[in-house]
Amino acid sequence: MIYGIGCDLCQVERIKKSLQGPHGASFAARVYGPDELALLGLNGKTVVPVSDKKAGSAAANFAAKEAFMKAAGTGLSGFAMHELQAVRLPGGRPEYRLLGQAAQWLQQNGLRAHLSLSHDGGLAMATCILEQIDA
Repeated sequence: MIYGIGCDLCQVERIKKSLQGPHGASFAARVYGPDELALLGLNGKTVVPVSDKKAGSAAANFAAKEAFMKAAGTGLSGFAMHELQAVRLPGGRPEYRLLGQAAQWLQQNGLRAHLSLSHDGGLAMATCILEQIDA
């Protein structure tokens, strides 16, 4: 049974500017979890140049976080963004890897999170479906 559906759209250039700006490292550390920082080639401590491809992935991951919060019904302040990680499996399929309170909330509510990502033409999008697994 579906618990919730969320989607989000994000401008790639906006995320690229945030990552490369004067506060890029703190932005990265606040928004992305450790697995995402590794995926994106960031460390959350220093500002590094971001390729257009990595910026597209970073924007899609940002959209994934907002899509999850919309599906959860918590609004955009429901969880710490860095707890909502969007990772890629070896074949490239995206998957949520949640940490902390977000992981606890998902488990306590008996939910499974499904994720789809895409980016093209300067935009990135994410769709999240939260499914009740014990229903």
